[in-house]
Amino acid sequence: MSDIEKPTDAPASEESRPAQPPRPVRSLEHEQQYGASPRLKDLDAEIERELQEAMSGISDKEMYGEPGQRKRQPAGATEPAKKMARVIRVHGPDVFCDVPGGRSGGVLPLEQFPDGPPAVGTEVEVNIEGYDADNGLLVLSRKGAAVQADWSSVAVGMTVEARVTGVNKGGLSVDVNGIRGFMPISQIDLYRVENAEQYLNQRLLCRVVEVNPAERNLVVSRRDLLEKEREEQREKFWQEVAEGQIRNGVVRSVKDFGAFVDLGGADGLLHVSEMSWTRVADAGQFVQVGQPVKVIVLKVDRDHRKISLGMKQLAPSPWDNVTANYPAGKIVTGKVTRLAEFGAFVELEPAIEGLIHISELSPQRIRRVRDVVQEGQQVQVMVLSVDPAQRRISLSLKAAQPKEETAAPAEEATPEPEAPAKPPRPRKTPLRGGIGDQ
Repeated sequence: MSDIEKPTDAPASEESRPAQPPRPVRSLEHEQQYGASPRLKDLDAEIERELQEAMSGISDKEMYGEPGQRKRQPAGATEPAKKMARVIRVHGPDVFCDVPGGRSGGVLPLEQFPDGPPAVGTEVEVNIEGYDADNGLLVLSRKGAAVQADWSSVAVGMTVEARVTGVNKGGLSVDVNGIRGFMPISQIDLYRVENAEQYLNQRLLCRVVEVNPAERNLVVSRRDLLEKEREEQREKFWQEVAEGQIRNGVVRSVKDFGAFVDLGGADGLLHVSEMSWTRVADAGQFVQVGQPVKVIVLKVDRDHRKISLGMKQLAPSPWDNVTANYPAGKIVTGKVTRLAEFGAFVELEPAIEGLIHISELSPQRIRRVRDVVQEGQQVQVMVLSVDPAQRRISLSLKAAQPKEETAAPAEEATPEPEAPAKPPRPRKTPLRGGIGDQ
């Protein structure tokens, strides 16, 4: 092998190697614009340090609203964080505060101020109990308040006593063993409640239907207990109810034809015709929803569980003395109340009406009642007959009209002489069928 022929795998000289691309050199301007790796690490460390300083005074309860393991908590702390809050507004049963260091305001119950509502700007020491995510508020409690929430004292299905502390559009705010709860307006009573203000500051027995300590949510229902009691009373009621009984009830609903009355175990119908001896055109003007009433049981249908009630029977009937007040032949004054094809009804006094038959309206034959009388017209009539059992009075308009005086007899006139009778005409033709002249 000659010196010219050399192995191909021999290392090439530096001059024969291909040129490598130059390594980019970062200028000072480039580092200032994009930053270098060591400076990014320094920046992260600085941000982390500032974040720790900012979050050192805020507990997990302030951030998340539920108890948990504290990542950062001052050594020796064993109770919720205490802060000085400034009152910014008092609305209803709630006191809204500004909590320094927090990202949202806070709220605490007015009942924790026994001396009365605090003035705006007052600073109070509070404990942060949790976070209301729906309203974006910290749940606070005043330091030293006598009422302390004990969630272990409530459970679903438990019967508790709730004190009504506030009223809002959706229902009632209540306090149960120091826990703030809510009673929806549909769960206050068996029927719709129009005025929830009447329950303010009352103590109501109710049933717990929802408990969520993590979200500080407690929902109670009074209706559940009332329905249970009503079911227990229902069977007892149907065993005792009977016709003729006088019972106390409460009007639950009003219709065009009458009202339904709760008798404490079942509902009965008070028909509009049984409300008063006088004519009732609108049941809503006579009774109102929620009104306590005293009624008498008129009819009981145990098979269909229906009860008919009356109210006018508890007052004296004006028909009791109708025979003495309106004897036959008496002329009285009344007002026409209704017209019918067969006659006109006349009110003699409240709840007492009589009928003028069409044949008793005028001495002449008439075709239409309104041709003689009109509604609202005052008329003078004569009583023809009275039937207290059927509550009917027959009246006459024509019989009450004054009779025309009989005219004086005319003087006897001199009779005129009668004219002489004319002689009969002579017959010119013979009578047929005769015997002829003989």
